[in-house]
Amino acid sequence: MKLLEYEAKHLLASANIQTPRSFIVDVNSLPSFLPVVLKSQVPIGGRGKAGGIAVVYTSEEYTLNTSRILSLDIKGFTPKQLLAEELINIERELYLSLLIDRRSASIILMAHTNGGVEIEENHVDDFLRCSLTDKNLLAAGEQLAEYFDLPEKSFVLQDLVKNLYACMIKNDATLLEINPLILTKDGEIVAGDCKMELDDAAAFRHPEWNFEDEAAEVNFVTLDNQGTVATIANGAGLAMATVDAVADAGLVPANFLDIGGGANESSVLAAFKRIMEYPNIDAIIINIFAGITRCDEIAKAIIAARTQINALPPLYIRLAGTNFEQAVELLTAEQITTLSTLESCIEAVKTKGKS
Repeated sequence: MKLLEYEAKHLLASANIQTPRSFIVDVNSLPSFLPVVLKSQVPIGGRGKAGGIAVVYTSEEYTLNTSRILSLDIKGFTPKQLLAEELINIERELYLSLLIDRRSASIILMAHTNGGVEIEENHVDDFLRCSLTDKNLLAAGEQLAEYFDLPEKSFVLQDLVKNLYACMIKNDATLLEINPLILTKDGEIVAGDCKMELDDAAAFRHPEWNFEDEAAEVNFVTLDNQGTVATIANGAGLAMATVDAVADAGLVPANFLDIGGGANESSVLAAFKRIMEYPNIDAIIINIFAGITRCDEIAKAIIAARTQINALPPLYIRLAGTNFEQAVELLTAEQITTLSTLESCIEAVKTKGKS
């Protein structure tokens, strides 16, 4: 479950982590203070480059940019909310995240001295990386202060690491990323932006959860965030076989996705939107053998994805089973072709890559 920025920052503030002074935009009211930074609340990166973030100084700028950003589509997402935050005097932008390392079954802290929009340009070997436990949080905070070259902030960063660790555990988070972590000109440490993902499987422990995103109804696993081929299949066995076939063909699968036996248009469309969060996808292979899941429902989701999602990569579709004929009829009317086998889908992807 991916939280929006304002939802994640609410959890940070509840854990005594400093965030900018802010409010949720009410289109019928004037701002409570200016200047502010208006931020589109969509579950995807690249908001700034897409025009989804604006600094405004006057009421006129506030009104114009509020209307513009609320109607701005960013990679298939249009915001339901806007977050307005105080304009911060920035001295330095840093990077800090906590994430689950499934291989070691531990929480890992990662940090970099260069945060902000260009974080992807940092070399992976340049990141500070350490495993966190209940017993080494203060030491990790001290190590972070040394790495950031902020010895005078050692106690502040110790508290930050301790509070982030507690926040992650309390909320069953799998990722907690602050980028940028801001050092202000006044010497304060502030969470300038926050990305947080929660474990869907832990929803039964959290009756208080009431976020815009909902626990996923599909089994979606990231295999390689830099992968070039996304996969959609139904049934764990078929999904695994699809991923294996893609990898055996020398392609790089980004994900494992089992849409389950009761998939419908809305759940499959949501899966398409999650796939669009990967930066390098140039093909989506859809491999469905329908039983309870109906081919025509999948076809409707494919058509909706083509209509609603900008820059959707080429689709390579193999459908069989329940309502196959109706699905082909729907897709043909939209000039979308299907292929007879998974192997032909993979070969078509490889052929496209050579052209």
